[in-house]
Amino acid sequence: MRPNNQALKHRLSHDTEREFGGTLGAICIPVFLPLTVLYLICMSRSPEASVLQWPPPLPSIDQLWDPLAPVLLLGWIALHALLYLMPLGKVSEGLVLRDGTRLKYPINGFHALCISGVMLMLLLGLGAPLGYLFELLLPLAVCAIAVSFLLSVYLYIRSFWAPPHALALGGNTGNPLYDFFIGRELNPRIGNFDLKYFCELRPGLIGWVVINLGMLMKEVELRGSPSLAMILVNSFQLLYVADALWNEEAVLTTMDIVHDGFGFMLVFGDLAWVPYTYSLQAAFLVMHPQTLSSLGAATIVALNGLETIATATGKRLLVSGWWGLVRHPNYLGDLLMALAWSLPCGFSNLLPYFYVIYFTVLLIHREARDERQCRAKYGLAWDTYCRRIPYRIFPYIY
Repeated sequence: MRPNNQALKHRLSHDTEREFGGTLGAICIPVFLPLTVLYLICMSRSPEASVLQWPPPLPSIDQLWDPLAPVLLLGWIALHALLYLMPLGKVSEGLVLRDGTRLKYPINGFHALCISGVMLMLLLGLGAPLGYLFELLLPLAVCAIAVSFLLSVYLYIRSFWAPPHALALGGNTGNPLYDFFIGRELNPRIGNFDLKYFCELRPGLIGWVVINLGMLMKEVELRGSPSLAMILVNSFQLLYVADALWNEEAVLTTMDIVHDGFGFMLVFGDLAWVPYTYSLQAAFLVMHPQTLSSLGAATIVALNGLETIATATGKRLLVSGWWGLVRHPNYLGDLLMALAWSLPCGFSNLLPYFYVIYFTVLLIHREARDERQCRAKYGLAWDTYCRRIPYRIFPYIY
């Protein structure tokens, strides 16, 4: 077995294509993305809420730290770790790994969402000041960023004890900065507890919904009742999260689980970026209330409904329906939905549309990664498919 292991190590180290700007991206992204999270939160509560405001409003140390924040964050992660381990729902197998084995995953994320919802309703019934999450947003984000770095360091160190077949194909380049960022180990586990799978859809994604609810309750404190705009944002994003967790099994075939190592890129994205930037519309509405007409609300609801574009998994390349117009109609649906989330915030500020802009860039980049992998997987059949379906995401545009 030793010669095979050595050959695999050589292939993993040298036959990899560096993504996200390589070493330069691995240096800049862990610096600038955490700063971006804090900047966006600060801007969402400033009177102007202008992304072009310079110099930006800098928070004081008191605004960045609250001893309650780490208690809440670590308690929230511990709660969902416990719910992950509970014998609820079914257990599914992932795709076949390079050593021929298949890992088992608990499909109980939707149960965790429902239990979290019941607990939150009980807390509200007991008079818990959930609106205080608005004041805690910055300290919570700071703690989430710190936890992301600490977990990433742990993952990088422990990866050196992982067998070669357990390493991600793109995460073992020999460059410590890049490997720390992109992730060396594909499926790091503590016993049967899969760290990447847990972080992918649990504390951050469900935490996003909780933050939104906190923003709604803050608006109730300030104005007596939630606005229609706030209700729409909460409803749309709750529906999105509930759908993701209801279809949790589908994540087992995604690029994040199958291809990417678990390093800072995914850790930070799961624990800090998702809950604290995806909740930007709700945070914006607390300080910048918007009035929506019934017609405007109905139009936005209809636009969000267009997200029900079907997706498909499997080995065949589909050329009918939406898939006959563009190669990635699921990405088009995601972008239409993202636009619907931002429209309740009106047109006076660009800040609530940050998510749409960011998500467009993200999906174009991800589509390019998909293209490379599909070309390698399907060969000439993929080239034929691309000639038949020339548009990638936007019909007749791109």
